[in-house]
Amino acid sequence: MSSALDQRSAPPAGAARPAAPRRRTRLLALPEARWALASLVLFLLALPVYLLDGPAWLWGTLFATTYITGGWEPGWEGLKALKDKTLDVDLLMVVAALGAASIGQVLDGALLIVIFATSGALEAVATARTADSVRGLLDLAPTTATRLLPDGTEESVDAQSLAIGDTVLVRPGERVGADGQVVDGTSDVDQATITGEPLPVAKRAGDEVFAGTVNGTGALRVRVERDPSDSVIARIVKMVEEASETKAPTQLFIEKIEQRYSIGMVIATLAVFGIPLAFGDALQSALLRAMTFMIVASPCAVVLSTMPPLLSAIANAGRRGVLAKSAVVMERLGQIDLVALDKTGTLTEGTPRVTDIRPLPDADLDEDGLLTLAAAAEHSSEHPLARAVVDAARQRGLHLPEAADFSSTPGEGVTATVEGRTVQVGSPSRLLTATSSHDKVVAEMEDVGRTAVAVLRDGTVVGVLGVADRLRPDAAATVAALTRLTGRTPVLLTGDNERAARHLAAQVGITDVRARLLPQDKVAAVKEWEAEGRRVLVVGDGVNDAPALAAAHSGIAMGKAGSDLALETADAIVVRDELATIPSIVQLSRTARRLVIQNLAIAGTFITVLVAWDLIGNLPLPLGVAGHEGSTVIVGLNGLRLLREAAWPRLTKDTA
Repeated sequence: MSSALDQRSAPPAGAARPAAPRRRTRLLALPEARWALASLVLFLLALPVYLLDGPAWLWGTLFATTYITGGWEPGWEGLKALKDKTLDVDLLMVVAALGAASIGQVLDGALLIVIFATSGALEAVATARTADSVRGLLDLAPTTATRLLPDGTEESVDAQSLAIGDTVLVRPGERVGADGQVVDGTSDVDQATITGEPLPVAKRAGDEVFAGTVNGTGALRVRVERDPSDSVIARIVKMVEEASETKAPTQLFIEKIEQRYSIGMVIATLAVFGIPLAFGDALQSALLRAMTFMIVASPCAVVLSTMPPLLSAIANAGRRGVLAKSAVVMERLGQIDLVALDKTGTLTEGTPRVTDIRPLPDADLDEDGLLTLAAAAEHSSEHPLARAVVDAARQRGLHLPEAADFSSTPGEGVTATVEGRTVQVGSPSRLLTATSSHDKVVAEMEDVGRTAVAVLRDGTVVGVLGVADRLRPDAAATVAALTRLTGRTPVLLTGDNERAARHLAAQVGITDVRARLLPQDKVAAVKEWEAEGRRVLVVGDGVNDAPALAAAHSGIAMGKAGSDLALETADAIVVRDELATIPSIVQLSRTARRLVIQNLAIAGTFITVLVAWDLIGNLPLPLGVAGHEGSTVIVGLNGLRLLREAAWPRLTKDTA
């Protein structure tokens, strides 16, 4: 139990925890983005010239450069794929676009090129941003450390050169240079980046510390127990990278039949051209029929069957404060059947607050008096618990008297003189003896997951304060809604202690609790469920959650105080930290998937009818184009229905 109060250099309570600095790849540094942008700009320049019957040489040149800038890269990648006997749908789209242009449908072909170039650019951006965040995570670990030599002298060395058995000095406010064991000294260490614990943890001889965590005001001597390349922070990086690489490539529903459709369309087009030609048909007639077939059989409507519903769902979710990073993400969110929730910063606000004020009967103090006394003594401290006490006093509008002779002892608490009397505030285990009525009060608070803070005046206990991380108001309703959607109660995965975790879980209706987990433990739990055939959604906010977010079927990060790594690794972000939007976006995803299936049925019907007409009869090219474009418009409008305000799910007890 860590309830000691000390003065340390740290952000005020409620401030964002230390996170990896951003190392963002510039958008236009990616060749895919540059080519897609050029293609889009050229298309937009050509469109009005073409529609207004401008000079053919002008719009023709602009459209030609649109084809080149947007189509050369997917075309080249498709040709390379052919070496592996794989027919890439992007190559098929380039061929279809060129086929459309060859029979005069230049605009249709250019639009198809722009759509695919833009899609490829968005995928490249997402990949680059994730890589940036993983590299930036390494900045959490210090580059140098102070190594103690056998003769007692100090030397500054590269942290990566530390070896097992070395002893390093960690001064107040510094980051710990390596995973190891404290051999001397006492301090409070903020290890939220590793374990997710909401409060700094008291460390003394024999305790374990992790590289990248932030030391408080005490000096620590740490014996290195792991090679820097095998530290917990380094392993987090490796786990995120491995999970991103080994996670099966996500595919939209239509992409699952990509190969068969692509090969079938190519064979059929060649047959439509070659067979009539072999039986004496004129070259121009056979070519026109084959190009008409390619246009009406082109999967444009099929592609648009998928994208508008998912993109509309993304836009609708964005208006509600949920950012889904891609159409693939929106599709996958509706497939989940198990949810794993982090505790601190996810189900809770991540900021300690005073929940209990218990003056002892013989102390001659009421609640305001006890809080005033504690807050006055704590006023000069920057410890998160101290900030919680002072904030509670301010919220009650209490006047805090001046405190003198302030001192802080890591692992114990603070001492100050308030109105001529000595006041101590800190850890009950250090300041009190378990012999009187206050021991029962402390036990009661700790039994319900509170951190107890003892208040002494002139050496006599006058009261106990309870501090806890506050549950989000919509946490219980969110858990209930997710249970109805998935058919299984969510699981709590946390690095916090078992007692606090189980108490909070009981408040929101969670029965499966896994506490004191390091990042690799969370990943192991996710992989265990995935091996059972579950599609897991992980919701978290910290660096320690990032590997699990990457390994899971889908990951959602809380946006306000979420670490850079969690935000980049997650598939979606709850920007305003409204938990209730999580079941809503899952339900919205399921609605979008139903519309995708509807659209595929519509598109398939149109393609079947038009293809049959072209093969059996003589489908006029203008009519074929009209039917092809008509099906595209229909499926597009059907998908856009999810843009409506009413499309956002209002979850009720009957939602399933």
